[in-house]
Parts: sequence; C-alpha cells; structure tokens
Amino acid sequence: MMATTPARERALDLIGNTPLVRLEGPSREAGCEIFGKCEFLNPGASVKDRAALGIVRDAEARGELAPGGCVVEGTAGNTGIGLALVCNALGYRCVIVMPDNQSREKMDTLRALGVELVLVPPTKYSDCNHFVHTSRRLAEETPGAVWAAQFDNIANRRAHIDTTAPEIWDQMEGRIDGFTCAAGTGGTIAGVGLGLKERDESVVIALTDPHGAALYEYYAHGELQAQGTSVAEGIGQGRITGNLEGAPIDTQFRISDAEGLAWVARLLREEGLCLGLSSGINVAGAVALGRQLAAGGRANPRVATILCDTGFRYLSTLFNPEWLRARGLPVFDWLARD
Repeated sequence: MMATTPARERALDLIGNTPLVRLEGPSREAGCEIFGKCEFLNPGASVKDRAALGIVRDAEARGELAPGGCVVEGTAGNTGIGLALVCNALGYRCVIVMPDNQSREKMDTLRALGVELVLVPPTKYSDCNHFVHTSRRLAEETPGAVWAAQFDNIANRRAHIDTTAPEIWDQMEGRIDGFTCAAGTGGTIAGVGLGLKERDESVVIALTDPHGAALYEYYAHGELQAQGTSVAEGIGQGRITGNLEGAPIDTQFRISDAEGLAWVARLLREEGLCLGLSSGINVAGAVALGRQLAAGGRANPRVATILCDTGFRYLSTLFNPEWLRARGLPVFDWLARD
C-alpha cells in the first residue's frame, strides 16, 4: 500500500520537505549517484520559498514586522515570488524591486500575486541605483516596512541549516559524499554546507559558479574576479555576502551556459523534468564533483544538488529559439524544427 503524507495544518507548511530524486542521466555520466532536491515543488516553484519564509518569521520574532506591515526586497524574481506568497498568507504588503532584464514570466507572476513591482535598469552593485540599494531606500521610506535584505540577512542561510540540510541528510540516509550548487545570495550553499558539515565533516561542499561571476576565482585563488558572461537568472555573485561569510567551500567549478543548457535539455527529454538554467548549471557541477570524488578514491560517491526552479518560468527566454539565437546560445533541437 502506498504511503501517504499527512495533511498539513496550513498552506505555509507546504514550504520545504521537497522530494529528492536520483537523476539517471547525470548518474550515468558521472559514473556515480547524482541526486536532485526538487525545490521547484515548493508553492512558489523555487528554492527561494525557504529563504522567504525564514526571513519573514525572523523579522516577526525580532519584533521588526508587526501586523499590517510591509516587506520590501530587491530580487531577480524568485525570492520576490516566495515573499509575495508568504506575505499574502500572513497579511503583509509586499514591495519588490527587480532588474528589468529578468524573464517576463517572473514579472507577470509577481503582478498576479499582488505585489507592488518596481522595475529598475540592471547595473553594477557599486551603483547606487542597483536593485538592492533601491529596495533598501524604499524600505527606509515606507512606514511599517522591513527590508528583507536576502543577500546579507543570515536568516536566509539559517533556513537551509534548519530545513534543507537535514532533509537531504535524512533522505540520503546519511550516505552523502558531496553537495554542490551555485550561489546567488549564498544562502543555499552556505546553509546546506554548514548543516551537512555538522553531521559529517567529510562531506565535500563545492561551489558551482556560472561565467560572469567572481566567486570561482575567489575560492580558487583568493581574488574576486569575474570572467565571461551568463544569462542565468538569480545566480552569480561578485562579492562575499553576509550569507557567504564562513561558508565551508571545499572546491569549485565554473560552468558555461552552453553546458548548463545541455543538461536542461537532457533533464527534460530523458527525465521528464522541465527546469531553469540554474538547475542545469547545478547538475553539471554535480557531475563534475562526482567525477572528482571518484578520481580521488571515493567508491561510488553520492552527490546531491538543488533543482532550483521550474522551466515554465522561462518560456520567453530559455525555451524561445529567437531569444537563444540572439545571444549565441544553442537552440534545443525540438524547438529548432519549428
């Protein structure tokens, strides 16, 4: 008889406790076992729901967020979607500042969820008009508002220490050799890394960095230096955020968009999973980590990564042949036939 999951007490209890799945194609390529944490099954369809709930609950516990208050945040989209759902459930207003080069689906979703959406031009973090700085100013100017500050607010990584890491550990029955994912805020890799290291110091934590980000060079050579570019949304970082401080990074990989897209295609065609580019980049990193661990002498290593969000959020970009061609990226073969 199939086991059933007990009814949840409230909708917010649907955040977390996502399934873990063995990925057949990546496991075959790596010559070991690769597992993906299905974070696209959260209510907001991304891993960022965990950080959103953790940040809001932390603000409530510290007395900074009162009934009828407002949460303001700068985000590439997914954290904003998570915050919108959490704020709706708890009766708070939500104001989201987002770069205007993110996918149309994210913008449309945020508007549909009832947030006050502020779009700004993409710019460097050093620019005072960067979306993060703009959101901070709006929070300061809005009565009863708190600034979520997902990049430096360690309630973000604490959510992963308290939930994601123990879930992965239990789902893998304590038999895990490595974990890897990309960093945006750094909350996921730092939180999962710290949580897994608490249970077994020998678990190897690897950063999977897209081109255009600076963390690969930092962890490899001690210098924040970016090389190349990436169209991946929500990942890639040029500084050590508050969430990344003290992150237990043991090794690092740099993954191109083309390699990540190849895994997006394979995961869809071979596994039936429609995912975004960050998930493809994470899976490429997991394959690289699995090979590295096997070469280092670990027998049949077991590696976990994060399947960050749904590919349905990128229909106008990753699954749009014209968009891909305009950026010199490969078009999925089934789209090229049209």
